[in-house]
Amino acid sequence: METVLSRCRRLLALALLLMPAPGVNAEPPKQGEKGTEMPATLYRLILPVGDIDKAASFYGAVLGSDGERVSPGRHYVDVGGVILALYDPAADGDDLGGGWRPHENQYIYIAVPDLEATRSRSEAAGAANVSTIETMPWGERLFYAQDPFGNPISFVDDKTLFTGTEG
Repeated sequence: METVLSRCRRLLALALLLMPAPGVNAEPPKQGEKGTEMPATLYRLILPVGDIDKAASFYGAVLGSDGERVSPGRHYVDVGGVILALYDPAADGDDLGGGWRPHENQYIYIAVPDLEATRSRSEAAGAANVSTIETMPWGERLFYAQDPFGNPISFVDDKTLFTGTEG
């Protein structure tokens, strides 16, 4: 039986496959054009957490944005036009077949203008396993960490983003 979290992960993977790469012309088709579809846009990513207040405090401190509580167990933070939805199922009263459980997520990559300052804020806010800043073979400068709930996150210098295309 598929859980809410596994369904969210599956839908996110599908959305990422449909999303145009940065720099790709994502203009919507003209009204009435035959054989065209509207391009997909990633607008929200749900990140499960075990304590909504702690999560809002952590991401607010790291990202410099208080965000907005939209329900007892959901806190939204706008990250460059995509909503990072911090989600505490228990606080929202959702029964996920035994409640919130640790899970395996892939890294969420967040582009930032000041990598060094973001790393310092991450450590001060309580991030775990904060790596050193490295330059990857594909050119990105980044560091890895875990939020207080074990979710893997990576912050990338926004001047070094690699989108899979040469340029």
